[in-house]
Amino acid sequence: MRKTFLLMLLLNITTLPGVAFSSQDKPMSLQQLYQNVKQSRQQTAKHDKKREAAFLAEKSKQVQLLKEAKARLTALEKQSAILENQFRENEIQIQQKREQRDKRLGALKELFGHMTSAAGDMQSRFQHAITQVEFPQRVAFLSGLVAKMSHDTQLPSMQEIEQFWLEMLREMVASASVSQFTARVGTRADVPVVRIGLFNLLAEGKYLSYDGDSFDGESGRLSVLPRQPEGAYSSALALQSSTEIQPILIDPTGAAGGGYLKALINTPTLLERWHQGNLVGLIITIVGGFGLLTALWRLLALQLIGAKVSRQLKDKTAKTNNPLGRIINVAEQHPDMDTDNLELKLGEAIVKERPAIEIGLPLLKIIAMISPLLGLLGTVTGMIIVFQSITLFGAGDPKTMAGGISSALVTTVLGLLVAIPMLLIHSTLQAKSRRILHILEEQSLGIIAARTGR
Repeated sequence: MRKTFLLMLLLNITTLPGVAFSSQDKPMSLQQLYQNVKQSRQQTAKHDKKREAAFLAEKSKQVQLLKEAKARLTALEKQSAILENQFRENEIQIQQKREQRDKRLGALKELFGHMTSAAGDMQSRFQHAITQVEFPQRVAFLSGLVAKMSHDTQLPSMQEIEQFWLEMLREMVASASVSQFTARVGTRADVPVVRIGLFNLLAEGKYLSYDGDSFDGESGRLSVLPRQPEGAYSSALALQSSTEIQPILIDPTGAAGGGYLKALINTPTLLERWHQGNLVGLIITIVGGFGLLTALWRLLALQLIGAKVSRQLKDKTAKTNNPLGRIINVAEQHPDMDTDNLELKLGEAIVKERPAIEIGLPLLKIIAMISPLLGLLGTVTGMIIVFQSITLFGAGDPKTMAGGISSALVTTVLGLLVAIPMLLIHSTLQAKSRRILHILEEQSLGIIAARTGR
């Protein structure tokens, strides 16, 4: 029994806070052990009392907070009921006031509806019109007018309604007039600008582009076209610097954004088209140039040979500076030869003259044949590049696809531009050479016939 009591006492001691044993502690007597246990129990009791007192204090505080929350909830519910009643009364009053307003407005309500629609359309139109640069405040005015006419408690004044009418008249007058003013162009301010109706804007002799979508509160962005039109459109500087009437071409789509002028300046020139042919286009150009030089050389040579042959036909004395004279000279060198051998001699002389007359003609024919093939080669390679771009980036932009296909077809055009003239020139030169050979054969047969008749 005593052993059991001691074992339980040891277990209690080990579980009490603040009691610890180590292998280096000295053995304690039962009296010391009892005192330690007693002190530990007293400390534990004090700690528990403190915790209990804190818990009770917190509980009373929470009860007080709960009472305050319930009281506040009750007050808010009462206030909510009062506000709901007031809201219903206000709605009834608003409805009555609206009916009273509509009754007093009468036909003006329909008028304001039409004015609101017209002002909204004019606001969108003015924002994208080039006259907005000259009259920048009108869009803000129309925006305020639409807001007033759409508001329940505001009405436009008579002056504002008259101003709306005046803005319409001013736009009609501006569409048929030329005016000069200063505006911001790009990053420069106070640049002299000339407006031609609703069609074009000019500054320092250059055409301007107006972007109504980049609206900054008053007007859109005004900038110089990255590429100016050529030819008759270059009279912009003369118009801006002259005080007299000057002829000038205008963009008929200027009132709708100037799409025609933008498309015109984006159209590639002939030199740019040629550059789009790349390497194949350069090869076709070199081949065409070589063929043209060859054609000019042969044309001059055949013209000279034909003139000498014509003079030889009129001259009875054989000259060795032309094919016909050399053939006649062969006949004169063999006055006693029989007709069969003479015919062979003259035929041999004609065969010797043929290469000098027909030289270069096969080359022109070959150039006329291979030029379209080179153009087709360039088109096929260009289409391969276009399809590779579609594979990588998709076909979301038809304009880009059309531009790539257009560039690919440039080589075909170059090939045809070389082949068609070369084919016509080859036919012309071949006809000239055949005419000269026909004269040689005709005269040789005449010489043989004269010998046979003797």
